[in-house]
Amino acid sequence: MRYVDQMDIEGKRVLLRVDLNVPLDGGRVADDSRILAVLPTIRHILERNGRLIITSHLDRPGGKRVPGLSLRPVSERLSDILGKEVAFVEEVVGPDVSEAVGAMSPGSAIMLENLRFEPGEEKNDDALSKALASHADVYIDDAFANAHRSHASNVGVTKYLHDKGGGLLFKRELEMLEGALETPERAFVVVIGGAKVASKIGVLEHLSRRADRMLLGGTMALPFLKAGGAEVGNYALDERTIDQARSIMEGAGEDCIVLPVDFVVASGEGAAARVVSADDIEPDMQIGDIGPRTIEAFALEIENARTVVWNGPMGMFEMESFSRGTRSVAEAIARSPAFSLAGGGDTNRALDRYGLREEISYVSTGGGAFLEILAGRELPAVQALESTGGPERA
Repeated sequence: MRYVDQMDIEGKRVLLRVDLNVPLDGGRVADDSRILAVLPTIRHILERNGRLIITSHLDRPGGKRVPGLSLRPVSERLSDILGKEVAFVEEVVGPDVSEAVGAMSPGSAIMLENLRFEPGEEKNDDALSKALASHADVYIDDAFANAHRSHASNVGVTKYLHDKGGGLLFKRELEMLEGALETPERAFVVVIGGAKVASKIGVLEHLSRRADRMLLGGTMALPFLKAGGAEVGNYALDERTIDQARSIMEGAGEDCIVLPVDFVVASGEGAAARVVSADDIEPDMQIGDIGPRTIEAFALEIENARTVVWNGPMGMFEMESFSRGTRSVAEAIARSPAFSLAGGGDTNRALDRYGLREEISYVSTGGGAFLEILAGRELPAVQALESTGGPERA
C-alpha cells in the first residue's frame, strides 16, 4: 500500500477521507483531538500545492440532513487551526461541489458536508462512490477509525480512482499495531476488558496464540470463569460464548490467561460495594470491578512486560465505587517501561479521565478498526487501497 508521502500530488485534486467525528457543543467543536490527529496529512497535501477536498462523517444522521450535525463548525475550527480558510460546501456531491472544486487554486482546501447525510454512504452505493471520485485525481484515506467499514467514501470510491493511498495517520496506526502484534518484545502482555464480549471473542482467540499473558477484566473475564465452573452473579451468558471461552483456554499456552481472583460487587440497587473472592460470587451479585488482589496480580504482570496492548476497562469505571481497577491498571501501564499500545472508546475515555494519555507509547484513534486488527482480520479500507484493479470510468 502506498502513502501520501510517496505520491505526486502537486497541483492535483486530492479527495481526502478523514474521521472528524468530533463532539459539538452549542454549534462549536468541544474536542478537536481528531482534527489535530489528521493535521500532518492535511498540511502535507497543502504544502505540496494539492487542491484539497476534505470529506468526513459526523455522528449518525441516518442518511438524511440533520442541521445540528453539519460539518460547518468543524470546517471553521480547522480554518482557525490552519490559519487559512477551509471553505465549506453544503453538499456532498452535485453542482455546488463541482463548482467549488473547479474554482480551487493550488494549495487551497474545501470541506464537503457530512457524508452520512447521503443515504448511499453507509450502503457503499456505487453512484455515490462514482460521484465522489469524479471530483478528484487522487484519493487519500486517513480515516483509520472507519477502516473496518465498507462505505462509499472509503471503499467504493477506490474503484474509480487508481491513484490512491493512505494518509500519515493511517500509516502510523498500521505501523504501531503491526509492530506490537507481529514483532513484540517479550514478555508480551495483553489486557482486555470492557462489556462487548461477543465482539472481542475473536480478539481473545487470536491473541491467545501470540501473547505471553492475557489479563482479562470487566465482563470479558466472566465467560472464562463460567467455563471453569464459577458463578458470575446476575450477568447472563449464552452457552455459545461459554463454549468459545472454554475452547480458547484449551488452545492457549500454559498460564497465558490470567483471570480475576476477586471482584468489587453490589447486591441489589443501592447496595454498598464490597470485595468478594471470585469463588464466593452469588447469583444476585452485580460485578462492578476487579478486586485489590487482582489489581496487584495484574500490575505485577504489566511491570514485567516489555510490550503491553490494552483494550477495555476493568469495570464500570464511570462509577467511583467501581473505578479503582481501571485506574490502577492504567497507572500500571503508564509507569511500565514497556512499549504500550491502547485503543478503543472506553479506553481512551479512561486515559483522559485519569490524565494518562501522554504516558502511553501510542493511543490508537480506532475502536472497531483497532479490534479487527487485534483479531487478525483484514480491514476493508486497507484491502481497497491495496487493490490494483481499475480504475473504472468516473
